[in-house]
Amino acid sequence: MSNSQAQIAEHLLNINAVVLKPDEPFTWSSGLKSPIYCDNRLTLSYPDVRRDIARGFVSLIQAYFPQVEVVAGAATGGIAHAAWVSELLDLPMVYVRGKAKGHGTKSQVEGKVLPGQKVVVIEDLISTGASSLTVVDALRQEGCDVLGVAAIFTYDLHAAKVAFEKAKVPYQTLTNYSSLIEVAVQTKRITEQQLSMLKRWHEAPENEAWRLVDKTPSEISKA
Repeated sequence: MSNSQAQIAEHLLNINAVVLKPDEPFTWSSGLKSPIYCDNRLTLSYPDVRRDIARGFVSLIQAYFPQVEVVAGAATGGIAHAAWVSELLDLPMVYVRGKAKGHGTKSQVEGKVLPGQKVVVIEDLISTGASSLTVVDALRQEGCDVLGVAAIFTYDLHAAKVAFEKAKVPYQTLTNYSSLIEVAVQTKRITEQQLSMLKRWHEAPENEAWRLVDKTPSEISKA
């Protein structure tokens, strides 16, 4: 874990953009039970946090995608961050809807991009990768050369890695699941039992047996 990954992870935990509740799991929109929930839109309300995120994105893009010509924000969570990053890099910006609007020009990509332009997508979060790759597909349909996706945080799920590899799209993030959990341990935000549950969930998120780790027989019967 680098210092920058730790810093962003601690920011997200401090402002409750990422919440860890192994004992009272969240239900994602997919129906999946999870001990972790991320809402990086909260970063917009904290100037010091969003500045560090913008600077982090600039450093990441300069290191991994230096040929970038256009910054694209994924709607809705990536739009504001893309605006700040494009300003720092002095580059054009567009944003991409999850699907084409049903009226007017019926555009999915808002702003001007030209065929052949090299684009980096800014995301707030990568879970399974599906929404990010929808944005990539929309830009490719416009003839853009998508260099990759840059996100604030990833759950580091196997499904996302497979999806990005299949689409032949590289991605980089400012911080990730393992870094965040390490910071949570260091700052005593979770117990050893909760750490075991978090590790088990990450290995097999679809298997709800992760909730039974280190529980007594009576606790298991009530789960």
